Amino acid sequence: MPLDAYHQSDPKPAEHANSFFCDAVTEFLAPMRGKAGIFRYSSAARHFLFWLDQNRTQLSSVNASTVRRFANHACSCPRYSAVQLRDPYYINVVRRFVRFLEDRGDIRRADEVHDINQHLARYADRLTHLGYGSWAHRVLFSAAEHFALWLRVSRLRWADVDDALIERFARHNCCCGLRRKNGKLAVSGLQKRRRGAQRFLSFLREGGMVPACRAIDDSPEVGDTRLIAYRIWLERHCGMTGNTVERYLYEVARWQADLGDDPASYEVTALRNIMLNQPATRSRSSIRLTATVLRSYLRFLAARNECRPELCHAVPSVARRRLSNLPRYVSEATVERIIASCGKATSADLRDRAIILLLARLGLRAGDICRLRFSDIDWANALIRVHGKGRRSANLPLPQDAGDALLAYIEQARPLVAEERIFLRLQAPFTPLASSSQISDILSRVLARGGIEGVPTGAHLFRHSLATRLLRNGAGLETVGTVLRHRSPSTTAIYAKVDVPMLKQIAQPWPGDVSC
Repeated sequence: MPLDAYHQSDPKPAEHANSFFCDAVTEFLAPMRGKAGIFRYSSAARHFLFWLDQNRTQLSSVNASTVRRFANHACSCPRYSAVQLRDPYYINVVRRFVRFLEDRGDIRRADEVHDINQHLARYADRLTHLGYGSWAHRVLFSAAEHFALWLRVSRLRWADVDDALIERFARHNCCCGLRRKNGKLAVSGLQKRRRGAQRFLSFLREGGMVPACRAIDDSPEVGDTRLIAYRIWLERHCGMTGNTVERYLYEVARWQADLGDDPASYEVTALRNIMLNQPATRSRSSIRLTATVLRSYLRFLAARNECRPELCHAVPSVARRRLSNLPRYVSEATVERIIASCGKATSADLRDRAIILLLARLGLRAGDICRLRFSDIDWANALIRVHGKGRRSANLPLPQDAGDALLAYIEQARPLVAEERIFLRLQAPFTPLASSSQISDILSRVLARGGIEGVPTGAHLFRHSLATRLLRNGAGLETVGTVLRHRSPSTTAIYAKVDVPMLKQIAQPWPGDVSC
């Protein structure tokens, strides 16, 4: 008999309460028979039911807040101790007992997706079919299971799920009663929770179980019409690529509040304070980025007649010593050693070899590799179209060895997915390489596998090395600038310092010493 009923109508509630306690607890403990934790499970369940009975709390009203009140009550219950309530594992068992009572029908719960456990099982099969590795499979399925449980504990309906609800789930302080290793509550990052919930919802949406939900936009300009307009201005009028636009927007969002809401009231003092009051942890290049973005933002506002145009000149400049350092490069023999260390046995070897050869032979940037698409390859004429900075494109000759490596990757190693970009992750969900840092990570792994030490890191290494080799073989700076697709000759001038034979010819003797 449910606890609600004997509170309202039975003349001998204590007897029925004891009967209900025994039946519910016995059934709850059945799977635990013979296990070491059964005594703690029994104590937690009986303690919770006794507390409900003493407070005359109806089971239909039990929810997450009820469990929190139980955990925080000043315990004077016979045979139980307040020390038990301070044990997270003990309270976690209570949450599991509440879910058991919900499954048994003693506690009414909100409407949910029909047969959610079956849908979770099918979702696990889908992840396996898509080729997710064991770690990614575990993370995504755990987040989906957690999201379903959180909706249930929070008494929320699946029909009400939207972007805001997913964000609430990602940021909630977990008291869902999930059991993990050593009985600890599940703890995961915001991105893992958010991504897991979104992908599980996409799976349910495909089956028509829940209404469609929009993807969450983490961009800083959400809700800010001025930043939205600034994004459009950067993309359409300045020709910036996606990663650069994101860097500019996040930089503006960092100090936009310090300027105020009205651009017409911007003062020179506020602009200079943004530059002068930089955290001590920021590097010189980061401060230089602040100056660049601040000027760009002021030019944008001036173009919209929202601020005075002369404010752009009020931003202090940051010293930049362009030619103070030598380019980081390696010899041609070392480049060939790196290429030779790329094997051909696995899918990762084939992909990495194709990337390294494109970097070494053509001096491409890491971003150029990420943006490379099938439509950019002209196999008949051995040409490759590269989309560089400022959305400037150029056709380059495709060397034989780089073309062979690229074709081997496409035919033997690339996952069969409907994606236009060429280079993909080798594990599900087989998305394109997202950033230049992933290209640098590939180079680091190649160097580690080949046992090559003392080599500078970063994909730009090959670009510097190619320019250095061209100069030392007699090519002029104009030729190097053309190969590297530099917009300004001053950008290529840094490589003049590595042409040692030419420098010896023009070097003047030091006063009082012989010429070198």
